[in-house]
Formats: sequence, structure tokens, C-alpha cells
Amino acid sequence: MKKTIAIMGAGPGLGLSIAKKFGANGFQVALISRNADKLNTLVEELRSLNIEAAAFHADVYNKEQVIAAFHDIKAKYGFIDVLEFSPTSGGYPPTPASQVTEENALDAFQALVVAAIRSVEQVLPEMLEKRSGALLFTTGLSSIYPMQMMGNVGIALSGLRNYALNLHADLAPKGIYAGHLVLGVFIKPGTATDPGLIADAWYDMYVNKDKAEDTFPQGVTPATIIW
Repeated sequence: MKKTIAIMGAGPGLGLSIAKKFGANGFQVALISRNADKLNTLVEELRSLNIEAAAFHADVYNKEQVIAAFHDIKAKYGFIDVLEFSPTSGGYPPTPASQVTEENALDAFQALVVAAIRSVEQVLPEMLEKRSGALLFTTGLSSIYPMQMMGNVGIALSGLRNYALNLHADLAPKGIYAGHLVLGVFIKPGTATDPGLIADAWYDMYVNKDKAEDTFPQGVTPATIIW
């Protein structure tokens, strides 16, 4: 029986590349996003590569839509073996620390932390029952380094990192892998920051399950970020 990966926040860049990588290794792919037209285009591309894929519409801010999407994924594919979480940061752009407001900080927290918890809640009970599964969280460099220009988003991403690492510690003895990959790049197809290379890094982490966290590229810092 094929395994299934659900990608929350799927888009034509990293999400599609992760779908291709896992799909090429025998996974069925469930793509979740608020943009139904975009999802259908991605599904068509995956199916052209003989990867079984389906689209599931949900806005990360909407609890009922998220619950319904995962219900539909399970109805179609059964057990969700892998959840990859990498939505955009929310409705507000990154702001300098001096311009953080209650509104733009809460928006980022809801889009990144609350939505991650909400998504994990939909798959974790079955993973615990089977003592199998993986939870993969993709963030940016401000999750581990304070970056003044990422004031509101950094608050949320550092919270998401804390959640991911605590999940790793809690779930590893129960047969479930939780991993966190930090991107220190601006993704550009056809370069050293191609999303396919990031997908390769994620798949290696998933297969090896020997580290809770890594960066792409390895050892990146704010001073060496690849633009």
C-alpha cells in the first residue's frame, strides 16, 4: 500500500517540489491550500509525472475548513503518513520590530503556530495509534536568529520551532518523527537554491530520522544567507 503525504500550504515552488520528491518515492500526495485553481494546476502537473495527487481546499485561518480537508484526505487515501507544514506567513508582510503591532503579530501567530497545531491535531491521534508517521515543519532563518526586519513573523516562527522541537522530544520514543528545516535562502529555480534541492534535503531528513533540526544550506547564518 502506498504511503500518503499531506502538504499544508502547497504552492508551485517548494510545496510542488516536495510533492514531486515524495511522489517519485512512492507517495500519494494530498495538496492543501486556499487557492483551488492553483491546486488543480499542481495536481495536473503531478499526474503528468504519474504521481497520484489530489487537491483539498482549506484556509489555514479557518478551523472548519482545515478539519474538513483532512477528513476528506483520510476518506480518499486512508492513513496520512507524513504531514509537511509550510504555509505563507499570513496576511501582513514582515515588519521591523519597531512596527510590530498586536494585529500583525497575532495574524502571523494564527497563520503559522495555531494552524500548525490545528493540522497536527488532525493526524497525530492515528499516528500515535500506529506508532508511525512524520511531522515536517519548514520555516525561515528568523525562527532561530532574531532578525530585526522580521519582527512579527519571527515571533511566530520561533514559536513554531519551539513546538516542532518539543514534538520531536515527545514523539520520538513513540515511533513518530518530528523534524524542522530552516531555510536561509531565497528560493530560485535552477540555482543553488532550487526548491528541488530543498525537497531532497527534506526527504533525506525524513528517511534518516537522525536529527530534529537542520538548516538549508547547512550552517547558514544571517551573515551568509543566500539572496
